[in-house]
Amino acid sequence: MHKQGNIYVLDEPTNGLHANDIKTLLYLLRKIVKNNNTVIIVELRLEMIAQADWIIDMGPEGGTNGGKIMFEGTPEQIINCQVSKTGKYLKDSIFKKQ
Repeated sequence: MHKQGNIYVLDEPTNGLHANDIKTLLYLLRKIVKNNNTVIIVELRLEMIAQADWIIDMGPEGGTNGGKIMFEGTPEQIINCQVSKTGKYLKDSIFKKQ
């Protein structure tokens, strides 16, 4: 946790985790970033995507129908992106509650 200048890449770290465990994971990830590290996460869970500093949304679908950058920016910006399905779901679920 005390290292600086590292890049950490995580592939769906919330898969199978309970909501309380996700809160702990978010706390630890923020601590890593606060120590001048970079964390890159491949994630499908909207709660995690909403907490990101920066989103790169790939699509428009998965597999051979994907691979294009649909959006790049903040969670607040993606909810206004007309071509991003992630933005639509974030707007309809996460940001609607706030």
